[in-house]
Amino acid sequence: MTRKFFGTDGIRGRTNEGVMTAATAMRVGQAAGRHFLRGDHRHRVVIGKDTRLSGYMMESALVAGFTSVGMDVIMTGPLPTPAIAMLTREMRADLGVMISASHNPYQDNGIKLFGPDGFKLSDADEEAIEAALDAPDGCTLAAATEIGRARRIDDAAGRYIHDVKRTLPDNIRLDGLKIALDCANGAAYQVAPSAIWELGAKVVALGVAPNGRNINDGVGSTALDAIKSTVVASGADIGIALDGDADRLIVVDEKGETVDGDQIMALIGMEWARQGKLRGGGVVATVMSNLGLERFLGGHGLNLVRTKVGDRHVLEAMKAQGYNVGGEQSGHMILLDHATTGDGTVAALQVLAALVQSGKRASELLHQFDPVPQLLKNVRFAGGDPLADAKVRQAIADAQSDLGSGGRLVIRKSGTEPLIRVMAEGDDAAQVERAVDSICDAVRHAAAS
Repeated sequence: MTRKFFGTDGIRGRTNEGVMTAATAMRVGQAAGRHFLRGDHRHRVVIGKDTRLSGYMMESALVAGFTSVGMDVIMTGPLPTPAIAMLTREMRADLGVMISASHNPYQDNGIKLFGPDGFKLSDADEEAIEAALDAPDGCTLAAATEIGRARRIDDAAGRYIHDVKRTLPDNIRLDGLKIALDCANGAAYQVAPSAIWELGAKVVALGVAPNGRNINDGVGSTALDAIKSTVVASGADIGIALDGDADRLIVVDEKGETVDGDQIMALIGMEWARQGKLRGGGVVATVMSNLGLERFLGGHGLNLVRTKVGDRHVLEAMKAQGYNVGGEQSGHMILLDHATTGDGTVAALQVLAALVQSGKRASELLHQFDPVPQLLKNVRFAGGDPLADAKVRQAIADAQSDLGSGGRLVIRKSGTEPLIRVMAEGDDAAQVERAVDSICDAVRHAAAS
């Protein structure tokens, strides 16, 4: 089925354009609400959002849609995406909704849906909702006597903070640590600093003054200069950078050096293996994770399962194969013992606990392995399929042959833009660069012809 609304992570786009309008949001509420009306109980949906200017508009539209088909609505205000997944499950709701475009700029917004189990919707559920959105007669509305009610709850943030702190043993405290924490002017701007402070740390917070337009603007996990300079200037022991909806993180050591998702997965995987908590015999990551991670885990008797790009695919593999640690190089960390989706704050606490228990400096602990040279370049194309071109296929084959068994190629189309993404890695940086450039040149030639 060709999808018009749902992408790899819900519905997303520029606000007041295309699919991301208030009218569409209301229809999503009606279609999703009607789809999840199952049984005779009073149905309810939990709706959260990040700090975007358009969040109020999208929230109101969704409330109208859900109540019009007979669902009661609970609004939480700004909270991280994983908090909505948690509250959906704990409040026995039939559906959860997060209004966010994650790390995108404030002009964009999105709608993420969670089922009653707190997990993102299955393909079958999304396809059913998509079909209802495209149906000319729309959804059946509730009778006037059955229209839903809407209410805001004031203790949602406290519930989430309590839940986050419970992911650490009672004997773990963060006393003595100075932690720089960048909340991207996003959904975690209140809860993440509070949770870490309550565990005893001194928190140097930035990105905690949202104004509707500054989410991810020069701050957060995709703009690391702010956290790096703050760590060094404040003498912090470590820096934590979240993204706009706080489902991912990037760490910065005390020297201001970046620690990406691969290093974080290596650390948590090894710590959990040492504690006897690791399930599945390894870690799940995507094809973009560095070959150095795979070699490092293998050297300790652990395996790396690779999936297609996207935390959704990581989660599917984890559930199917019995793993409890997975993630992406970009910072999505899924720890199924504690959350049903990526949670940057929960993952940060695992890192901080390891730091406390090791007694080491962040720069010693967090750089678990030496990554092999890896290079990613994007080539824009106007139409057609450059990867089907014979010369492109030959360039790919030649590059793989040149890299040999010790190297790796990943060539894929972007899921959101007309781009071909070309990634290569291997032990020889110059060889890696030649491989990427040769394929990019072939793609450009094919796109121009």
